Amino acid sequence: MKKDIIWANCEFKIGAMDIEAIPATHLNEIAFAGRSNVGKSSLVNAITGRNSLVRVSKTPGCTRQLNFFELSEQIYLVDMPGYGFAQRAKKEKYGWGRLITEYLTGRVRLRRIFLLIDSRHGLKEGDIEIMKLLDKKAVTYQIVLTKIDELKEAELQKVIEETTLKIKKHPAAFPEIIVTSSERKLGIDVIRKEILGLI
Repeated sequence: MKKDIIWANCEFKIGAMDIEAIPATHLNEIAFAGRSNVGKSSLVNAITGRNSLVRVSKTPGCTRQLNFFELSEQIYLVDMPGYGFAQRAKKEKYGWGRLITEYLTGRVRLRRIFLLIDSRHGLKEGDIEIMKLLDKKAVTYQIVLTKIDELKEAELQKVIEETTLKIKKHPAAFPEIIVTSSERKLGIDVIRKEILGLI
């Protein structure tokens, strides 16, 4: 039976560096992915109302494993390693890429990936490559535009329109885009509603 979600009741469970360390669970999972410094940690902290649940860093590639957080004993939030960074060794980056690919393959409890895109830059080549991978693995994902507080209204509308057109070409992409600002807590309730629907 589903219980009421207490957003702050979110606990770190495990950080998986390889596929064998990923926990088997009866709970559904949602994951957060995006380029390094896109604001994943800040967004997860805003969703849970916890200032330091996920470490926020200005250093690209800080998240080096799949971090599993159990939310109110109802669902797992998974913080995935950022992509697009340049300061890590190639062997290390390959290992992270392989871990992600293995995680996406046949993970039946993975209900959706929130793919975070910096609204100031829109979809970049690295984002498109990840979207192609998710399409191939048939993993449903939803675009989340971050840092919208740093854009003017006309700029935001332009990036929304451009992103909407591009995701139409991707079969696994959820059609609705979520716009957020962790700083101003914009769009947080929208993401929470989506999470509740995936428990």
